[in-house]
Amino acid sequence: MSVAAELDENNPAPVKASLEPLMDLVKSDLDETNRIILDRMHSDVELIPTLARHLIAAGGKRLRPVLTLGSAKLCGYEGDRACKLAACVEFIHTATLLHDDVVDESDLRRGNETANVLWGNQASVLVGDFLFSRSFQLMVEDGSLDVLRILSNASAVIAEGEVLQLMNVGDITITQQSYLEVITAKTAALFEAACEVGAVVAGRSEEECKALAMYGNKLGIAFQLIDDALDYSAEQQALGKTIGDDFREGKVTLPVLLAYEQGTEEEKDFWKRVIEAEQSEEDLDQALDLIRKHDTLAATFEEAKRYGETAKSALDIFPDSPEKAALKAAVDFAVERAF
Repeated sequence: MSVAAELDENNPAPVKASLEPLMDLVKSDLDETNRIILDRMHSDVELIPTLARHLIAAGGKRLRPVLTLGSAKLCGYEGDRACKLAACVEFIHTATLLHDDVVDESDLRRGNETANVLWGNQASVLVGDFLFSRSFQLMVEDGSLDVLRILSNASAVIAEGEVLQLMNVGDITITQQSYLEVITAKTAALFEAACEVGAVVAGRSEEECKALAMYGNKLGIAFQLIDDALDYSAEQQALGKTIGDDFREGKVTLPVLLAYEQGTEEEKDFWKRVIEAEQSEEDLDQALDLIRKHDTLAATFEEAKRYGETAKSALDIFPDSPEKAALKAAVDFAVERAF
């Protein structure tokens, strides 16, 4: 059962899914992780910490490093390695955001101007490279070849996913399988690695490490499915983003794929034109109408819920605990952002 579906004893309304149980469990470790992040952002080249701090301090739940810390706690780990690796995970994530905003020519992130708007594309790319380098320094300092293998492999897979997405831009004929490969690589790979290293530092069995990797992978897919649905939802504005960014960039995500597959020949011609050729200012409204007509946001949400349930099931190998419950609640939080 979803955490959000559980009823408060004194209130018949559903309890909203929350990340707070997990955040509370890792609070002291997250404080240390944030201290490491700020320390390792330092550089004598003034623009580097200024630009990096702009993005890192802009908000966000620190979900990926929190997952590293939560996974380590689930596995009974006590020590400082998890904090450094959580910082490493955040640096990888932040570096990819800097690069993504340049590639996507984005103007806003979490309601704030992007670094590439404020300091230019060249500075954003180079500071992203700096943060990637910092992440690898932290990996090496940890001293575990397994950790290095997991996180370096994730970094390579993320880059492959971004390139594959770039190749798919403007192609309405891509398959759902191709779309899934993109989001698995560009998003789920880091979720998976973030959770798996939590088990690795705790010295847990291969089976348990794989279980947490599966949890992270399926959670990451669910998370990206919701993000892609939100791009066509009014909820997007509450997240500090504009509606239809993916549409304007010619990105083919599941809501569009489903609308195209279920559309009439006339509707398919519309999608081919706006994705593969040209758009007018009125086209987004028509795209939203077609997405509503075929109810593809609801279908995308349902798909995300399915992956979310698989993520929670992956934790069955672990005994019940506050950490396990909090990690399951994090899945509900990721999926129910859409509501």
